[in-house]
Amino acid sequence: MKTNRLKPGWKIPYLFASPLMGLVLFSTGQVKAQSDSTASLPLKPAKVSSSKLTILGIGSGILYGGALAAAGQAWYQDMPRTRFHFFNDNQEWQQVDKVGHFWSAFHESRLAVSALKWAQVPEKKAIIWGSLAGVLLQTPIEILDGYAVDYGASPGDLIANAAGSAAVLGQYLVWSEWRVVPKFSFHRTRFAQERPAVLGSNLPEQILKDYNGQTYWLAVDIARFLPAYNRFPKWLNVAVGYGTEEIVYNDPGTNQQAGFRAYRQFYLAPDVNLSAIKTRSKFLNTAFFILDMVHLPLPALEYNPRQKLRFHTLYF
Repeated sequence: MKTNRLKPGWKIPYLFASPLMGLVLFSTGQVKAQSDSTASLPLKPAKVSSSKLTILGIGSGILYGGALAAAGQAWYQDMPRTRFHFFNDNQEWQQVDKVGHFWSAFHESRLAVSALKWAQVPEKKAIIWGSLAGVLLQTPIEILDGYAVDYGASPGDLIANAAGSAAVLGQYLVWSEWRVVPKFSFHRTRFAQERPAVLGSNLPEQILKDYNGQTYWLAVDIARFLPAYNRFPKWLNVAVGYGTEEIVYNDPGTNQQAGFRAYRQFYLAPDVNLSAIKTRSKFLNTAFFILDMVHLPLPALEYNPRQKLRFHTLYF
């Protein structure tokens, strides 16, 4: 039972320091919105740009290598090593960390697909290879965890990573676009003060570690499920969310003994599809594409078993 240390759950630094973020930044604003980049497959495949692929390859290697090195210093430097082993943490943290793994892998794959399209890789190959990015980037992290005494490779994390990548590939295969997108939001809570070393002592740390403040959403693009030429606003999604509260210790028994009663929260809210907003600015198109990982503050209806229905005028 590992209750003294927080096993890094979804490790958001790997999303923002990963090669995928570098791929998008290298594209200098030329990643197009979904409505432009997910049309039917071209009849004549474009010629692959070797120069762009070189930029992507070099940038990926530098950024990802640096991210792994930073992780080694931050998480594993002072930790004894052991034989590779698994650790079943599926009952911990109300599974919020597993949802986070799904979110990370989905967007790593989504960004990789678009980056490969920017490099003029044929669309089918870009979709297949890009969709694997989430699994390929997250698996080395689980391997490092597997050799750490306090952690251990998590089968649940591996499954969540695979599911995130599969969600990108599956939607492309079925619809040639994504219509359901996971998103993330965060608000500060009082529970981080109970264990600041584990749940974070400042805002950046709490965003990464305090599962009480994290909410994960599935945003459904309603307009794309309706007949063509419908008048439903293309920028308006409907999102369902999941979160938890009163979870200070990863082990449910330890958490309860400390006087905390963890409970789940479910949400229903409108959501803004930024990628559907048309602009002539390549910079804004790319910014909207990246920011579509986040659920913006909006009214929300919450249900939880303790307080039943609650309405939030503005929830993030």
